[in-house]
Amino acid sequence: MAMKLDSYLQLFFLGCFYFSWFLSSPAEAAVRKYQFDIRVKNVSRLCHAKPIVTVNGRFPGPTVYAREGDRVLVDVTNYAQYNISIHWHGLKQFRNGWAEGPAYITQCPIKTGHSYTYDFNVTGQRGTLWWHAHILWLRATVYGAIVIMPKEGRMFPFPQPHGETKIILGEWWNSDVETLVNQANKLGLPPPTSDSHTINGKPGPLFPCSSKHTFSMEVEAGKTYLLRIINAALNDELFFAIAGHNMTVVEIDAVYTKPFTTRVILIAPGQTTNVLIKADQPPSRYFMAARPFMDAPVPVDNKTVTAILHYKGIPNTVLPSMPKLPAPNNTNVALRYNNRLRSLNSPQFPAKVPLKVDRHLFYTVGLGANPCSSCQNGTQLTASLNNITFVMPKVGLLQAHYFHIKGVFKTDFPDRPPVPFNYTGVPLTANLGTSLGIRLSKVAFNSTIELVLQDTNLLTVESHPFHLHGFNFFVVGSGVGNFDPSKDPAKFNLVDPPERNTVGVPTGGWTAIRFRTDNPGVWFMHCHLELHTMWGLKMAFVVENGKSPEESIIPPPKDLPPCYMGIIWPTRTGPIQRAVGQACHIEA
Repeated sequence: MAMKLDSYLQLFFLGCFYFSWFLSSPAEAAVRKYQFDIRVKNVSRLCHAKPIVTVNGRFPGPTVYAREGDRVLVDVTNYAQYNISIHWHGLKQFRNGWAEGPAYITQCPIKTGHSYTYDFNVTGQRGTLWWHAHILWLRATVYGAIVIMPKEGRMFPFPQPHGETKIILGEWWNSDVETLVNQANKLGLPPPTSDSHTINGKPGPLFPCSSKHTFSMEVEAGKTYLLRIINAALNDELFFAIAGHNMTVVEIDAVYTKPFTTRVILIAPGQTTNVLIKADQPPSRYFMAARPFMDAPVPVDNKTVTAILHYKGIPNTVLPSMPKLPAPNNTNVALRYNNRLRSLNSPQFPAKVPLKVDRHLFYTVGLGANPCSSCQNGTQLTASLNNITFVMPKVGLLQAHYFHIKGVFKTDFPDRPPVPFNYTGVPLTANLGTSLGIRLSKVAFNSTIELVLQDTNLLTVESHPFHLHGFNFFVVGSGVGNFDPSKDPAKFNLVDPPERNTVGVPTGGWTAIRFRTDNPGVWFMHCHLELHTMWGLKMAFVVENGKSPEESIIPPPKDLPPCYMGIIWPTRTGPIQRAVGQACHIEA
Protein backbone atom coordinates (compact mmCIF):
# COMPACT_ATOMS: atom_id res chain seq x y z
CA MET A 1 0.00 0.00 0.00
CA ALA A 2 1.38 3.39 -0.91
CA MET A 3 2.30 5.65 1.96
CA LYS A 4 -0.16 8.41 2.70
CA LEU A 5 0.77 11.99 1.84
CA ASP A 6 1.45 12.97 5.45
CA SER A 7 3.88 10.06 5.76
CA TYR A 8 5.75 11.24 2.65
CA LEU A 9 5.91 14.77 4.04
CA GLN A 10 7.15 13.47 7.36
CA LEU A 11 9.94 11.54 5.65
CA PHE A 12 10.78 14.56 3.48
CA PHE A 13 11.12 16.95 6.40
CA LEU A 14 12.98 14.39 8.50
CA GLY A 15 15.36 13.76 5.61
CA CYS A 16 15.97 17.48 5.16
CA PHE A 17 16.55 17.76 8.90
CA TYR A 18 19.15 14.99 8.89
CA PHE A 19 20.80 16.52 5.78
CA SER A 20 21.08 19.92 7.47
CA TRP A 21 22.80 18.22 10.40
CA PHE A 22 25.25 16.54 8.05
CA LEU A 23 26.23 19.91 6.54
CA SER A 24 26.49 21.77 9.84
CA SER A 25 29.66 22.21 11.85
CA PRO A 26 30.05 19.71 14.71
CA ALA A 27 31.11 22.51 17.05
CA GLU A 28 28.16 24.78 16.30
CA ALA A 29 24.85 24.18 18.07
CA ALA A 30 21.85 24.91 15.88
CA VAL A 31 18.86 27.07 16.75
CA ARG A 32 15.56 25.36 15.93
CA LYS A 33 12.55 27.66 15.61
CA TYR A 34 8.89 26.61 15.66
CA GLN A 35 5.61 28.47 15.51
CA PHE A 36 2.70 26.97 17.49
CA ASP A 37 -0.67 28.57 16.78
CA ILE A 38 -3.30 27.39 19.26
CA ARG A 39 -6.55 27.20 17.28
CA VAL A 40 -9.93 25.52 17.56
CA LYS A 41 -10.78 23.24 14.65
CA ASN A 42 -13.72 20.96 13.88
CA VAL A 43 -12.63 17.32 13.85
CA SER A 44 -14.68 14.17 13.27
CA ARG A 45 -14.11 10.78 14.90
CA LEU A 46 -16.45 7.84 15.64
CA CYS A 47 -19.28 9.48 13.64
CA HIS A 48 -19.10 12.56 15.89
CA ALA A 49 -17.83 15.99 14.89
CA LYS A 50 -16.79 18.56 17.48
CA PRO A 51 -14.46 21.55 17.86
CA ILE A 52 -11.14 20.69 19.51
CA VAL A 53 -8.13 22.73 20.51
CA THR A 54 -5.19 22.06 18.18
CA VAL A 55 -1.69 23.29 17.38
CA ASN A 56 -1.46 24.61 13.82
CA GLY A 57 -4.76 22.87 13.09
CA ARG A 58 -3.18 19.44 13.57
CA PHE A 59 -4.22 16.54 15.83
CA PRO A 60 -1.79 15.35 17.09
CA GLY A 61 0.32 18.47 16.82
CA PRO A 62 3.62 18.92 14.98
CA THR A 63 6.80 17.11 15.97
CA VAL A 64 9.64 19.17 17.45
CA TYR A 65 12.94 17.94 16.02
CA ALA A 66 16.25 18.85 17.64
CA ARG A 67 19.71 17.49 18.29
CA GLU A 68 21.47 17.18 21.60
CA GLY A 69 23.08 20.56 22.27
CA ASP A 70 20.61 22.59 20.19
CA ARG A 71 18.70 25.65 21.31
CA VAL A 72 14.95 25.48 20.65
CA LEU A 73 12.57 28.42 20.40
CA VAL A 74 8.84 27.72 20.16
CA ASP A 75 6.64 30.78 19.74
CA VAL A 76 3.15 29.94 21.04
CA THR A 77 0.29 32.23 20.02
CA ASN A 78 -3.09 31.55 21.57
CA TYR A 79 -6.15 32.02 19.35
CA ALA A 80 -8.40 29.67 21.40
CA GLN A 81 -10.96 30.63 24.04
CA TYR A 82 -8.98 28.83 26.74
CA ASN A 83 -5.83 29.98 28.47
CA ILE A 84 -2.94 27.71 27.44
CA SER A 85 0.49 26.57 28.52
CA ILE A 86 2.78 23.97 26.94
CA HIS A 87 4.95 21.54 28.92
CA TRP A 88 8.04 19.98 27.31
CA HIS A 89 7.68 16.66 29.08
CA GLY A 90 10.99 15.16 30.17
CA LEU A 91 13.26 18.04 29.11
CA LYS A 92 15.33 18.95 32.13
CA GLN A 93 15.35 22.73 31.59
CA PHE A 94 18.50 23.40 33.62
CA ARG A 95 18.05 26.59 35.71
CA ASN A 96 15.29 27.55 33.28
CA GLY A 97 11.93 26.72 34.80
CA TRP A 98 10.50 29.68 32.87
CA ALA A 99 10.36 27.41 29.79
CA GLU A 100 8.92 24.41 31.65
CA GLY A 101 5.25 25.12 31.06
CA PRO A 102 2.95 23.82 33.84
CA ALA A 103 0.37 26.55 34.46
CA TYR A 104 0.56 28.27 37.86
CA ILE A 105 3.72 26.33 38.75
CA THR A 106 6.42 27.88 36.54
CA GLN A 107 4.31 30.41 34.64
CA CYS A 108 0.87 31.88 34.39
CA PRO A 109 -0.85 30.68 31.22
CA ILE A 110 -0.89 32.40 27.85
CA LYS A 111 -4.17 34.26 27.60
CA THR A 112 -6.31 34.41 24.47
CA GLY A 113 -4.74 36.72 21.92
CA HIS A 114 -1.30 36.63 23.54
CA SER A 115 2.01 34.93 22.76
CA TYR A 116 4.98 33.50 24.62
CA THR A 117 8.24 32.07 23.29
CA TYR A 118 9.53 28.96 25.05
CA ASP A 119 13.32 29.25 24.82
CA PHE A 120 15.35 26.27 26.03
CA ASN A 121 18.50 24.27 25.41
CA VAL A 122 18.62 20.50 24.90
CA THR A 123 21.42 19.47 27.25
CA GLY A 124 22.66 15.94 27.81
CA GLN A 125 19.56 14.28 26.40
CA ARG A 126 18.74 12.38 23.25
CA GLY A 127 15.78 10.18 22.28
CA THR A 128 11.99 10.47 22.35
CA LEU A 129 10.10 12.88 24.59
CA TRP A 130 6.86 14.77 24.02
CA TRP A 131 5.05 18.04 24.63
CA HIS A 132 1.50 18.68 25.77
CA ALA A 133 -0.85 21.31 27.18
CA HIS A 134 -0.50 21.62 30.95
CA ILE A 135 -3.73 23.30 31.99
CA LEU A 136 -7.29 22.00 32.41
CA TRP A 137 -7.76 18.76 30.38
CA LEU A 138 -6.54 20.38 27.15
CA ARG A 139 -3.86 17.77 26.62
CA ALA A 140 -6.70 15.53 25.41
CA THR A 141 -5.96 17.01 21.97
CA VAL A 142 -2.95 19.34 22.44
CA TYR A 143 0.12 17.12 22.27
CA GLY A 144 2.94 16.00 20.00
CA ALA A 145 6.33 14.31 19.86
CA ILE A 146 9.83 15.61 20.58
CA VAL A 147 12.60 13.79 18.69
CA ILE A 148 16.14 14.53 19.87
CA MET A 149 18.90 13.06 17.74
CA PRO A 150 22.37 12.32 19.17
CA LYS A 151 25.22 14.76 18.70
CA GLU A 152 26.64 14.83 15.21
CA GLY A 153 28.92 11.88 14.53
CA ARG A 154 27.38 9.71 17.25
CA MET A 155 25.31 6.69 16.37
CA PHE A 156 22.55 4.93 18.27
CA PRO A 157 23.94 2.26 20.65
CA PHE A 158 21.84 -0.34 18.84
CA PRO A 159 21.48 -1.55 15.22
CA GLN A 160 20.73 1.40 12.95
CA PRO A 161 17.12 1.20 11.68
CA HIS A 162 16.14 1.57 8.03
CA GLY A 163 13.32 3.90 9.02
CA GLU A 164 11.32 5.16 11.97
CA THR A 165 7.74 6.00 12.90
CA LYS A 166 6.08 7.78 15.80
CA ILE A 167 3.24 5.95 17.56
CA ILE A 168 1.36 8.38 19.82
CA LEU A 169 -1.32 6.74 21.95
CA GLY A 170 -4.18 9.03 23.00
CA GLU A 171 -7.84 9.21 23.95
CA TRP A 172 -10.96 10.57 22.28
CA TRP A 173 -14.24 11.76 23.79
CA ASN A 174 -17.27 12.27 21.54
CA SER A 175 -18.40 15.16 23.75
CA ASP A 176 -16.48 18.27 24.72
CA VAL A 177 -14.00 17.21 27.39
CA GLU A 178 -14.01 20.46 29.37
CA THR A 179 -17.81 20.40 29.56
CA LEU A 180 -17.74 16.82 30.87
CA VAL A 181 -15.12 17.70 33.46
CA ASN A 182 -16.99 20.78 34.68
CA GLN A 183 -20.22 18.81 35.02
CA ALA A 184 -18.45 16.05 36.96
CA ASN A 185 -16.78 18.52 39.30
CA LYS A 186 -20.13 20.06 40.16
CA LEU A 187 -21.36 16.59 41.13
CA GLY A 188 -18.16 15.69 42.98
CA LEU A 189 -17.70 12.64 40.72
CA PRO A 190 -15.27 11.54 38.00
CA PRO A 191 -16.17 12.41 34.39
CA PRO A 192 -17.06 9.58 31.99
CA THR A 193 -14.26 7.53 30.48
CA SER A 194 -13.18 8.21 26.91
CA ASP A 195 -15.08 6.75 23.95
CA SER A 196 -11.96 5.33 22.34
CA HIS A 197 -8.22 5.37 22.40
CA THR A 198 -6.30 6.59 19.37
CA ILE A 199 -3.04 5.90 17.58
CA ASN A 200 -1.72 9.11 16.03
CA GLY A 201 -5.15 10.62 16.54
CA LYS A 202 -7.02 7.75 14.85
CA PRO A 203 -9.10 5.01 16.52
CA GLY A 204 -8.75 2.37 13.82
CA PRO A 205 -11.20 0.21 11.85
CA LEU A 206 -12.77 -1.59 14.83
CA PHE A 207 -14.75 1.57 15.61
CA PRO A 208 -17.71 2.98 13.64
CA CYS A 209 -16.95 5.49 10.87
CA SER A 210 -13.25 4.85 11.41
CA SER A 211 -11.93 2.87 8.45
CA LYS A 212 -10.66 6.17 7.02
CA HIS A 213 -9.34 7.13 10.47
CA THR A 214 -6.73 4.37 10.66
CA PHE A 215 -3.01 4.90 10.91
CA SER A 216 -0.96 2.65 8.61
CA MET A 217 2.78 2.07 8.59
CA GLU A 218 4.37 0.57 5.48
CA VAL A 219 7.41 -1.69 5.86
CA GLU A 220 9.65 -3.68 3.53
CA ALA A 221 10.41 -7.32 4.25
CA GLY A 222 13.75 -7.85 5.97
CA LYS A 223 14.22 -4.27 7.13
CA THR A 224 14.35 -2.98 10.72
CA TYR A 225 12.32 -0.03 11.99
CA LEU A 226 12.41 2.16 15.08
CA LEU A 227 9.06 2.90 16.71
CA ARG A 228 8.96 5.94 18.97
CA ILE A 229 5.98 5.12 21.22
CA ILE A 230 4.41 7.82 23.40
CA ASN A 231 1.50 7.41 25.82
CA ALA A 232 -0.39 10.70 25.60
CA ALA A 233 -3.58 9.19 27.05
CA LEU A 234 -5.03 11.13 29.95
CA ASN A 235 -6.00 8.33 32.30
CA ASP A 236 -4.90 4.87 31.12
CA GLU A 237 -1.79 2.74 31.26
CA LEU A 238 -1.72 0.73 28.04
CA PHE A 239 -0.51 -2.62 26.77
CA PHE A 240 0.81 -2.38 23.20
CA ALA A 241 1.65 -5.23 20.80
CA ILE A 242 2.09 -5.97 17.09
CA ALA A 243 0.60 -9.17 15.66
CA GLY A 244 3.29 -11.73 14.83
CA HIS A 245 6.23 -9.45 15.62
CA ASN A 246 8.66 -9.14 18.50
CA MET A 247 9.78 -5.76 19.76
CA THR A 248 13.23 -4.97 21.15
CA VAL A 249 13.10 -2.26 23.81
CA VAL A 250 16.11 0.08 23.45
CA GLU A 251 15.07 3.30 25.20
CA ILE A 252 12.62 4.64 27.78
CA ASP A 253 11.97 8.32 28.52
CA ALA A 254 14.92 9.33 26.32
CA VAL A 255 17.40 7.09 28.17
CA TYR A 256 19.01 4.07 26.48
CA THR A 257 18.29 0.68 28.02
CA LYS A 258 19.83 -2.76 27.93
CA PRO A 259 17.98 -4.22 24.91
CA PHE A 260 15.49 -7.00 25.52
CA THR A 261 12.89 -8.64 23.32
CA THR A 262 9.22 -8.78 24.20
CA ARG A 263 5.85 -9.45 22.60
CA VAL A 264 4.11 -6.69 24.57
CA ILE A 265 5.09 -3.46 26.27
CA LEU A 266 3.39 -1.59 29.09
CA ILE A 267 3.46 2.19 28.87
CA ALA A 268 1.94 4.61 31.36
CA PRO A 269 0.63 8.11 30.62
CA GLY A 270 3.61 10.41 30.22
CA GLN A 271 6.09 7.66 29.36
CA THR A 272 7.90 7.05 26.07
CA THR A 273 9.38 3.79 24.80
CA ASN A 274 11.53 3.21 21.73
CA VAL A 275 11.47 -0.28 20.22
CA LEU A 276 13.06 -1.93 17.20
CA ILE A 277 10.93 -4.21 15.05
CA LYS A 278 12.12 -6.32 12.15
CA ALA A 279 9.81 -6.99 9.22
CA ASP A 280 10.62 -10.71 9.36
CA GLN A 281 7.16 -12.23 9.07
CA PRO A 282 5.34 -13.45 5.92
CA PRO A 283 4.41 -10.30 3.99
CA SER A 284 0.86 -9.41 4.95
CA ARG A 285 -1.03 -6.86 7.05
CA TYR A 286 -0.76 -6.92 10.84
CA PHE A 287 -2.61 -4.98 13.51
CA MET A 288 -0.75 -2.86 16.01
CA ALA A 289 -3.07 -2.71 19.01
CA ALA A 290 -3.36 -1.18 22.47
CA ARG A 291 -5.79 -1.47 25.35
CA PRO A 292 -5.68 -0.46 29.04
CA PHE A 293 -4.02 -2.21 31.94
CA MET A 294 -6.10 -1.79 35.09
CA ASP A 295 -5.87 -4.26 37.97
CA ALA A 296 -8.10 -2.31 40.37
CA PRO A 297 -11.91 -1.98 40.47
CA VAL A 298 -11.83 1.31 38.57
CA PRO A 299 -13.73 1.96 35.31
CA VAL A 300 -11.61 2.49 32.19
CA ASP A 301 -12.16 2.72 28.45
CA ASN A 302 -11.35 -0.96 27.82
CA LYS A 303 -11.88 -1.02 24.06
CA THR A 304 -8.99 -1.88 21.71
CA VAL A 305 -7.43 0.72 19.41
CA THR A 306 -5.65 -0.49 16.28
CA ALA A 307 -3.33 0.66 13.53
CA ILE A 308 -1.87 -1.39 10.66
CA LEU A 309 1.64 -2.62 9.93
CA HIS A 310 1.48 -3.05 6.16
CA TYR A 311 4.09 -4.95 4.15
CA LYS A 312 4.87 -3.25 0.84
CA GLY A 313 2.99 -4.74 -2.10
CA ILE A 314 0.21 -6.39 -0.10
CA PRO A 315 -3.32 -5.36 -1.20
CA ASN A 316 -5.52 -3.42 1.18
CA THR A 317 -8.14 -6.15 0.89
CA VAL A 318 -6.06 -8.51 3.06
CA LEU A 319 -7.54 -8.59 6.57
CA PRO A 320 -4.94 -7.83 9.26
CA SER A 321 -4.29 -10.34 12.02
CA MET A 322 -4.75 -9.29 15.63
CA PRO A 323 -2.07 -9.57 18.35
CA LYS A 324 -2.81 -11.36 21.60
CA LEU A 325 -2.90 -8.66 24.24
CA PRO A 326 -2.78 -9.50 27.96
CA ALA A 327 -6.00 -9.37 29.93
CA PRO A 328 -6.65 -5.83 31.20
CA ASN A 329 -6.05 -6.95 34.81
CA ASN A 330 -2.94 -9.08 34.17
CA THR A 331 -0.72 -7.80 36.97
CA ASN A 332 1.95 -10.46 36.42
CA VAL A 333 2.66 -9.34 32.85
CA ALA A 334 2.89 -5.72 34.00
CA LEU A 335 5.28 -6.46 36.86
CA ARG A 336 7.46 -8.79 34.76
CA TYR A 337 7.78 -6.21 32.01
CA ASN A 338 8.77 -3.38 34.36
CA ASN A 339 11.27 -5.64 36.16
CA ARG A 340 13.11 -6.23 32.87
CA LEU A 341 13.88 -2.54 32.35
CA ARG A 342 17.54 -1.68 33.00
CA SER A 343 19.71 1.32 32.15
CA LEU A 344 22.27 0.66 29.43
CA ASN A 345 25.04 1.73 31.87
CA SER A 346 27.80 1.70 29.25
CA PRO A 347 31.03 3.74 29.38
CA GLN A 348 29.46 6.29 27.04
CA PHE A 349 26.08 6.28 28.82
CA PRO A 350 26.76 5.48 32.50
CA ALA A 351 24.05 5.13 35.13
CA LYS A 352 25.11 7.68 37.76
CA VAL A 353 22.99 6.30 40.59
CA PRO A 354 23.30 8.26 43.87
CA LEU A 355 24.79 5.86 46.40
CA LYS A 356 24.74 8.22 49.38
CA VAL A 357 21.34 9.63 50.35
CA ASP A 358 21.11 13.04 52.01
CA ARG A 359 17.38 12.97 52.65
CA HIS A 360 14.83 10.16 52.83
CA LEU A 361 11.22 10.96 51.87
CA PHE A 362 8.16 8.73 52.23
CA TYR A 363 4.95 9.86 50.50
CA THR A 364 1.64 8.03 50.73
CA VAL A 365 -0.63 8.16 47.67
CA GLY A 366 -4.32 8.09 48.39
CA LEU A 367 -7.84 8.92 47.32
CA GLY A 368 -10.30 10.64 49.62
CA ALA A 369 -13.51 12.60 49.98
CA ASN A 370 -14.15 16.06 51.41
CA PRO A 371 -17.50 17.66 52.31
CA CYS A 372 -19.26 19.43 49.44
CA SER A 373 -22.77 20.74 50.05
CA SER A 374 -23.49 21.24 46.34
CA CYS A 375 -22.23 17.81 45.26
CA GLN A 376 -24.43 14.81 44.49
CA ASN A 377 -23.47 12.75 47.54
CA GLY A 378 -22.52 15.63 49.79
CA THR A 379 -18.85 14.89 49.18
CA GLN A 380 -16.22 15.76 46.60
CA LEU A 381 -13.82 13.00 45.54
CA THR A 382 -10.24 14.06 46.04
CA ALA A 383 -6.68 12.75 46.13
CA SER A 384 -3.61 13.49 48.21
CA LEU A 385 0.06 12.93 49.01
CA ASN A 386 0.73 12.47 52.73
CA ASN A 387 -2.94 13.39 53.18
CA ILE A 388 -2.40 16.83 51.60
CA THR A 389 -4.54 17.81 48.63
CA PHE A 390 -2.70 20.39 46.54
CA VAL A 391 -4.65 23.57 45.80
CA MET A 392 -3.67 25.37 42.60
CA PRO A 393 -2.33 28.87 43.26
CA LYS A 394 -3.34 32.04 41.44
CA VAL A 395 0.23 33.07 40.67
CA GLY A 396 3.09 31.02 39.29
CA LEU A 397 5.02 29.38 42.13
CA LEU A 398 8.36 29.93 40.41
CA GLN A 399 7.63 33.65 40.17
CA ALA A 400 6.62 33.74 43.83
CA HIS A 401 9.84 31.97 44.79
CA TYR A 402 12.10 34.04 42.54
CA PHE A 403 10.63 37.41 43.57
CA HIS A 404 10.13 36.43 47.24
CA ILE A 405 6.39 37.06 47.12
CA LYS A 406 4.99 36.26 50.56
CA GLY A 407 1.83 34.32 51.32
CA VAL A 408 1.65 32.28 48.09
CA PHE A 409 2.94 28.96 49.43
CA LYS A 410 4.49 27.32 52.47
CA THR A 411 7.58 25.12 52.48
CA ASP A 412 6.39 22.70 55.15
CA PHE A 413 5.38 19.68 53.05
CA PRO A 414 6.02 16.75 55.42
CA ASP A 415 8.73 14.18 54.69
CA ARG A 416 6.38 11.39 55.79
CA PRO A 417 2.64 10.89 56.41
CA PRO A 418 1.17 12.42 59.58
CA VAL A 419 -0.17 9.08 60.82
CA PRO A 420 1.33 5.69 59.90
CA PHE A 421 -1.19 2.90 59.20
CA ASN A 422 -1.51 -0.37 57.31
CA TYR A 423 -1.34 1.33 53.93
CA THR A 424 -2.41 -1.60 51.74
CA GLY A 425 -4.62 -3.53 54.14
CA VAL A 426 -8.40 -3.77 53.93
CA PRO A 427 -10.09 -0.85 52.13
CA LEU A 428 -10.52 2.20 54.36
CA THR A 429 -13.79 4.02 53.76
CA ALA A 430 -14.03 6.20 56.89
CA ASN A 431 -12.15 9.37 57.83
CA LEU A 432 -11.37 10.13 54.18
CA GLY A 433 -10.99 13.88 54.62
CA THR A 434 -7.76 15.51 53.47
CA SER A 435 -5.87 18.68 54.31
CA LEU A 436 -5.96 21.38 51.62
CA GLY A 437 -3.06 23.67 50.90
CA ILE A 438 -0.15 24.88 48.77
CA ARG A 439 2.65 23.21 50.69
CA LEU A 440 6.02 22.65 48.99
CA SER A 441 9.12 20.75 50.04
CA LYS A 442 12.32 22.83 50.16
CA VAL A 443 15.50 20.90 49.33
CA ALA A 444 19.13 21.96 49.23
CA PHE A 445 20.93 22.35 45.93
CA ASN A 446 22.88 19.30 44.74
CA SER A 447 21.61 17.04 47.50
CA THR A 448 20.53 13.45 46.89
CA ILE A 449 16.95 12.44 47.55
CA GLU A 450 15.44 9.01 48.02
CA LEU A 451 11.66 9.10 47.69
CA VAL A 452 9.40 6.12 48.38
CA LEU A 453 5.93 6.48 46.88
CA GLN A 454 3.49 4.19 48.70
CA ASP A 455 0.04 3.39 47.31
CA THR A 456 -2.75 3.11 49.88
CA ASN A 457 -6.12 1.41 50.11
CA LEU A 458 -8.04 4.58 50.87
CA LEU A 459 -11.27 3.82 48.99
CA THR A 460 -9.25 1.52 46.70
CA VAL A 461 -5.72 0.65 45.68
CA GLU A 462 -4.72 1.80 42.20
CA SER A 463 -1.64 2.18 40.03
CA HIS A 464 -0.33 5.75 39.78
CA PRO A 465 2.19 6.97 37.17
CA PHE A 466 4.18 9.79 38.78
CA HIS A 467 6.02 12.43 36.76
CA LEU A 468 8.78 14.57 38.25
CA HIS A 469 9.45 17.81 36.37
CA GLY A 470 12.98 19.13 35.99
CA PHE A 471 14.81 15.87 36.68
CA ASN A 472 15.36 12.29 35.67
CA PHE A 473 15.42 9.78 38.50
CA PHE A 474 16.54 6.20 39.00
CA VAL A 475 13.89 3.61 39.88
CA VAL A 476 15.93 1.68 42.44
CA GLY A 477 13.18 -0.54 43.81
CA SER A 478 9.53 -1.51 43.63
CA GLY A 479 7.26 -4.00 45.32
CA VAL A 480 3.74 -5.07 46.24
CA GLY A 481 2.37 -4.38 49.72
CA ASN A 482 3.81 -2.02 52.31
CA PHE A 483 7.37 -0.77 51.97
CA ASP A 484 9.60 -2.26 54.67
CA PRO A 485 12.46 0.17 55.46
CA SER A 486 14.37 -2.54 57.30
CA LYS A 487 14.35 -5.12 54.51
CA ASP A 488 13.45 -3.64 51.12
CA PRO A 489 16.47 -1.29 50.64
CA ALA A 490 18.78 -4.30 50.71
CA LYS A 491 17.16 -5.41 47.44
CA PHE A 492 17.56 -2.05 45.66
CA ASN A 493 19.27 -2.06 42.26
CA LEU A 494 22.05 0.54 42.57
CA VAL A 495 23.99 -0.64 39.50
CA ASP A 496 21.77 -0.31 36.43
CA PRO A 497 18.25 0.71 37.52
CA PRO A 498 16.01 2.25 34.86
CA GLU A 499 16.35 6.01 34.57
CA ARG A 500 13.23 7.92 33.61
CA ASN A 501 10.98 10.91 34.31
CA THR A 502 7.66 9.07 34.85
CA VAL A 503 7.21 5.87 36.85
CA GLY A 504 4.27 3.72 37.83
CA VAL A 505 3.55 3.03 41.47
CA PRO A 506 2.08 -0.49 41.36
CA THR A 507 -1.43 -1.15 42.59
CA GLY A 508 -1.25 -1.75 46.33
CA GLY A 509 2.53 -1.37 46.27
CA TRP A 510 5.45 1.04 46.35
CA THR A 511 8.21 2.47 44.19
CA ALA A 512 11.53 3.95 45.36
CA ILE A 513 13.37 6.56 43.28
CA ARG A 514 16.62 8.46 43.73
CA PHE A 515 17.68 11.75 42.15
CA ARG A 516 20.17 14.58 42.63
CA THR A 517 18.73 18.09 43.06
CA ASP A 518 21.18 19.80 40.70
CA ASN A 519 18.53 21.98 39.03
CA PRO A 520 17.45 25.06 41.03
CA GLY A 521 13.84 26.20 40.77
CA VAL A 522 10.31 25.07 41.55
CA TRP A 523 9.57 21.63 40.12
CA PHE A 524 6.17 19.97 39.97
CA MET A 525 5.57 16.32 40.84
CA HIS A 526 2.18 14.77 40.15
CA CYS A 527 0.26 11.71 39.13
CA HIS A 528 -0.02 11.71 35.34
CA LEU A 529 -3.57 10.40 35.44
CA GLU A 530 -5.34 13.67 34.65
CA LEU A 531 -8.27 12.77 36.88
CA HIS A 532 -6.02 12.38 39.92
CA THR A 533 -4.02 15.51 39.12
CA MET A 534 -7.30 17.44 38.98
CA TRP A 535 -8.23 16.00 42.37
CA GLY A 536 -5.01 17.29 43.94
CA LEU A 537 -2.55 14.38 43.67
CA LYS A 538 0.42 16.70 43.22
CA MET A 539 3.08 18.73 45.03
CA ALA A 540 6.26 20.64 44.18
CA PHE A 541 9.88 20.83 45.26
CA VAL A 542 11.65 24.13 45.82
CA VAL A 543 15.30 23.49 44.95
CA GLU A 544 17.47 26.24 46.38
CA ASN A 545 20.17 28.01 44.40
CA GLY A 546 23.75 26.85 44.66
CA LYS A 547 26.69 29.04 45.64
CA SER A 548 27.50 30.50 42.22
CA PRO A 549 25.49 32.23 39.46
CA GLU A 550 26.01 29.12 37.31
CA GLU A 551 24.09 27.16 39.98
CA SER A 552 21.20 29.63 40.23
CA ILE A 553 17.91 30.25 38.47
CA ILE A 554 18.34 32.45 35.40
CA PRO A 555 16.21 35.65 35.27
CA PRO A 556 12.78 35.36 33.62
CA PRO A 557 12.32 36.36 29.97
CA LYS A 558 10.69 39.68 29.17
CA ASP A 559 7.64 38.03 27.53
CA LEU A 560 6.79 35.69 30.42
CA PRO A 561 2.98 35.76 30.74
CA PRO A 562 2.10 38.12 33.61
CA CYS A 563 0.05 37.10 36.61
CA TYR A 564 -1.00 40.50 37.91
CA MET A 565 0.01 44.16 37.85
CA GLY A 566 2.83 45.65 39.79
CA ILE A 567 5.70 43.13 39.66
CA ILE A 568 9.02 44.28 38.22
CA TRP A 569 10.35 41.55 35.92
CA PRO A 570 14.11 41.42 35.25
CA THR A 571 14.85 40.22 31.74
CA ARG A 572 17.67 38.23 30.19
CA THR A 573 18.91 40.82 27.72
CA GLY A 574 16.85 43.99 27.85
CA PRO A 575 15.86 46.58 30.43
CA ILE A 576 13.42 45.72 33.18
CA GLN A 577 9.80 45.69 32.18
CA ARG A 578 6.70 46.14 34.30
CA ALA A 579 4.22 43.31 33.95
CA VAL A 580 0.81 44.61 32.96
CA GLY A 581 -2.59 43.06 32.62
CA GLN A 582 -5.12 41.72 35.03
CA ALA A 583 -4.79 38.53 37.01
CA CYS A 584 -4.28 35.57 34.70
CA HIS A 585 -5.72 32.86 36.89
CA ILE A 586 -9.08 32.80 35.12
CA GLU A 587 -8.84 29.61 33.10
CA ALA A 588 -11.48 30.04 30.44
